[in-house]
This record gives sequence, C-alpha cells and structure tokens, in this order.
Amino acid sequence: CSSQPETPERSESTAICLLICRSNLPTLTISTSASMCLKQGSSFEENAQLKATTYCGLAGVLTLADDSGLEVDALAGAPGVLSARYGGPDLDDGDRLSLLLSNMAHVPGWKRTARFRAVLALAAPPDADILETTNGTVEGAICHEPVGKGGFGYDPVFWLPEKAMTMAQLTAAEKNALSHRGKAAIAMSRFLATLA
Repeated sequence: CSSQPETPERSESTAICLLICRSNLPTLTISTSASMCLKQGSSFEENAQLKATTYCGLAGVLTLADDSGLEVDALAGAPGVLSARYGGPDLDDGDRLSLLLSNMAHVPGWKRTARFRAVLALAAPPDADILETTNGTVEGAICHEPVGKGGFGYDPVFWLPEKAMTMAQLTAAEKNALSHRGKAAIAMSRFLATLA
C-alpha cells in the first residue's frame, strides 16, 4: 500500500490494497507473474479460489486472492479468463487491445456490450478452506477505437454509458469508486468486518 508509481500490476491491486490497509491486517503481496504459474481454471471464481487455497496452503496465513477480466457478449464472453493472455503470451496490452478491436470490427455499436468482472476469494488455514467469495462487475460497451490515456489494459476501449467516457478517461479515484474490483473489495470488506 505504498505510493510507488502506477503500473498495471499496481493498478489491479489498488482497490484490494485499500481494503487490506483499512483492515490493519499485515500483508504480503505476491506478484501477478507468480500467480500466472498456477493451473488455469475455467472461470474467474475458480481461478480466484485456486490462487487463494494454493497460497494459503503454502504460507499458512489468511489469504485473499483475485481474478478478473473482460467479458464481451459478441465474442461469447471472450477474452474472459484469458484477458491477460488474449492472443498469446507474446502480446502486450496494446497488441491485445488491437486484437480485440480487430475481432470486433464486424460488430455494430448496439451489440458491443461488455463487462469487467472481478472475483475475490478468501482462504483460511490450516486447511486452506474458502471462507468467502465476492463478485463485482461494471457494465459497458466496447468502443471502435481507444479513447483516453489513463488506466491500463482494455480501459481505453471500455465505454461507460452513465459517465459518457471510457475507463481510461476516469481519474484513479473515480475508477476505484465504480470498478469491478472496488465492488468486490467492498463486499469482501463487509465479510472481513465480521471476523474482527
């Protein structure tokens, strides 16, 4: 929960970090690259639970893990759980964005609905049992071209109708207030409060 410069990994964990910092619990952060070494599940919930139980079993401490991504209705929910690896491991965020737009070139505006989804899972020792799983979504649509310089990943093409702008045009505070991770983190914070 430091004030280091924002990177994609730090951006992803902002809402979760704020939740943990407010709970006054000691924390240990595992990098995104370490969590990508785990076997992939077929859903965000399965992946979050797999990360939580695996690291809880290894560390022997209460463990909170997440999985999240973009679901595009016209692409049957893709990129989904493969959001961070859409198109293969050699693509960067810009390449994945271009691939998404290319795959949607034939889709008219009213059929470009999508959502960001996040799932948090909390596991507890000694048996790494899942105590709670929370979900958060934010609904929107995919633009025909990137707009905005903030955020990361798919943010520049994720249009928020109620804001009339993309996720990449929001301030960090605005994004945290309405994001899928923020919603899942708020739900988890309510559960954590019951453990105190």
